Amino acid sequence: MSETLSRIPAGMRYYSGPEARLRRTIENTLVSIFDGWSYEEITTPTIDYYSLFEHGMGRSQAHHAFRFSDTDGRMLAIRPDVTSLVARAAATLFAERERPLRLCYVAPVFRQQPRSRAEWRRESTQIGCEFIGANGSAADMEALAIVCEVLERLKLDCDSLITLNDVEVFNGMAEQLKLTREARAEMRDLIDTRNADDLGRFLARYSHEPEARPFKQLVQLSGKRNVLTDARGLITNPRSQAALSRLERLWSVVESLHLADRFEIDLGDVSQLDYYTGLTFKIYISGAGARVASGGRYDRLTASFGQEEPAVGFVFELDTLTEVLFARACDSIAAGSSSVEGARLTGNNLGELFVAARRKRELGERVIITASEVSQ
Repeated sequence: MSETLSRIPAGMRYYSGPEARLRRTIENTLVSIFDGWSYEEITTPTIDYYSLFEHGMGRSQAHHAFRFSDTDGRMLAIRPDVTSLVARAAATLFAERERPLRLCYVAPVFRQQPRSRAEWRRESTQIGCEFIGANGSAADMEALAIVCEVLERLKLDCDSLITLNDVEVFNGMAEQLKLTREARAEMRDLIDTRNADDLGRFLARYSHEPEARPFKQLVQLSGKRNVLTDARGLITNPRSQAALSRLERLWSVVESLHLADRFEIDLGDVSQLDYYTGLTFKIYISGAGARVASGGRYDRLTASFGQEEPAVGFVFELDTLTEVLFARACDSIAAGSSSVEGARLTGNNLGELFVAARRKRELGERVIITASEVSQ
């Protein structure tokens, strides 16, 4: 029994010392940036009904949650996602508030099964923003601008890549092929794994070879503005064409801000979360084994709670950010929180010792008390 208790479950870990301080400083930095963009912090329940996450994340993703029965027999889950909870709050608690809503959060999420081998954690802390009640490129660009500021403040902008896509490119293709829900999921998995041969065999079941060839080429396209030009030569359906137009408008703004070197369009990066309806993006950092952030537009999520409205948001993975920065020895980011060494206080009079300690703390100094044999 003692040997079992000395180990922690797979996918969990401790943080301590400089790494814990760095983690807290990253958290404070992001929250201050969100506040600068007028986002209001919200704290969500840790435990909620499992059906909420099925509606929000989709059944396949919600299935990764830790689940258990309530006293009334209803299925509960330990929070595997925050966006679903924020969307419900917007549609219920904040239903009468003026739109748009700008909400942000810091919250641990829990998954019984990791999403992938690269993302091995079963407990991780997410820091995110949700912009609810606003549609169009301006709202999408606001989310991307905040992401860029975060990367700049953490000095990660030079080693970052933000990939852009629009799920309607895929949805237009699937609609053109008249795919069932199950076939859409299969095709999405094949695209995500970049398995061109298996994708070709899959498409052969639903179209003739001349029709299938453009689809195979399209999902392998990634790069800058040229991707949009190449894609327009392959796509004929109006739904996908409209999505490309949205991406083009957004890319023009990115270029006007001189940020194109940090962005890339990747039409083969198809999100696994069912609630996305338009723009999707992911953020990768050199040296990280998995993406450090992701986000997108989810205009229909709040409809599950009685009020459909446009929304866009993103989430940073605090644990991944911490590991990247700590591995790079970026202790300077945390330098403002406290110095490593504190003023050492010794003495044999307990009262005098703590009077001196309190005075130094009033001045903001860090102290270390070395207590020997002391008297009153």
